[in-house]
Amino acid sequence: MTAPRMSALFEKRQPSMIRMAQIRFDERNDECEAINVAIGNVSLPMYPAMIERMNSLGDSGSPFADGVVKYSATSGVPECIDAFLNVIGSSGFATDPLHAHITEGGTQAMELVISGVCGDPGSGEDPLLLIDAAYTNYKTLCERLGRDTCSITRRLDDEGRFSLPRIEEIEKVIAARNPNAIIVIPFDNPTGQYYRKETLIELAKLAVKYNLWLVSDEAYRELYYTDDAGGDTPCTSVWALSDADVPGIEGRRVSIETTSKVWNACGLRIGALVTDNEAFHRKAIAEHTVSLCSSVIGQYIFGALAHEDHAALRGWYDKQRAYYREMLFAFTDGMQHALPGVVVSSPEAALYSVIDVKNLVDENFQAVDFVMWCAKEGSVQKDGREMTLLTAPMSGFYSVPAGTPNPGRTQMRVAYVETPGRMTLIPELFAELLQAYLAR
Repeated sequence: MTAPRMSALFEKRQPSMIRMAQIRFDERNDECEAINVAIGNVSLPMYPAMIERMNSLGDSGSPFADGVVKYSATSGVPECIDAFLNVIGSSGFATDPLHAHITEGGTQAMELVISGVCGDPGSGEDPLLLIDAAYTNYKTLCERLGRDTCSITRRLDDEGRFSLPRIEEIEKVIAARNPNAIIVIPFDNPTGQYYRKETLIELAKLAVKYNLWLVSDEAYRELYYTDDAGGDTPCTSVWALSDADVPGIEGRRVSIETTSKVWNACGLRIGALVTDNEAFHRKAIAEHTVSLCSSVIGQYIFGALAHEDHAALRGWYDKQRAYYREMLFAFTDGMQHALPGVVVSSPEAALYSVIDVKNLVDENFQAVDFVMWCAKEGSVQKDGREMTLLTAPMSGFYSVPAGTPNPGRTQMRVAYVETPGRMTLIPELFAELLQAYLAR
């Protein structure tokens, strides 16, 4: 019997570059153990007040004590909205002009932004401007929604520094493609680059000059490890900008928020879409009504942060930064020692590093093939057991024209989601796996 046709989207769809290695590894039948740093699946406990609420869902006083779980308003539970605004305020930003509504993780906030700022499906008009290497979900969601993207590419030098293209180069892309919004990730996924306020100001000036929305993905806000971080030094954010910095920027700012990273609640699937444009806020909720509402249990758990004082929240940020900082710098040193000639991106922000083996391989090497080999069959013996490593190939993080070399051909992303002890195993494990792969 002939099966019904699937859509063209389904026919061509491949798993995300971030999750592909795990899918392939799960198909193995041997006893190999994998260290999985392909996915930003944080393995730390949530904020204590969130844990307390999770552990008391059935207690008297909980809205779920009687076992009833109703819809919330599409905009979200007021307490959860207040929690996101309290978090933004704890970083030193004014929240009075902000409008927030709760989404199903940061991903749905991305989807709503794309729906709200890009041209009609299939038109190719008003694309989303990305700064490559860019988080893969933006391109994938644009494909799903029939919207277009355009991009400007950063390069990773041999010293491990990603640098933004000159403003003039970004303007050329804007002039050629007429985007309607620019996406920035100040604490960048996947590169780990940190956008200081001066950089955001330059990009904000472009947004005003060309009448663009400035959309900031702030999933990793407060996770930064530069020399000027710490103490009372405020972190960067789209909410650190105002008309005093860039006349005309107010009313075109949007941020994507999530509980996943800073709050160690990836599986809670609660995010928020925040803006200082009331009309955009109302239309985003209208579009969201088709999804009814976000998880009310997740909203209740995160809502605990509405009642935390800013000093306690800033203490949490310090603790998270200290945890990741130590691993990031140790990993960078370990990789350079285990594999001389490797390029490792500077540990500035977020919880990722990019490994580039461009100086160690020939022109035929494809990182995606190496990653799939590690997942499907590769292994080396460590401490009497067979082990492999799952990373994310970077080619999918770049949008390059046909015939143009993809900078991600020799690059892989590593997420700092394993325990510190297991993270110390990765440099040597990666080096031995690469040697075995090249020697086949």
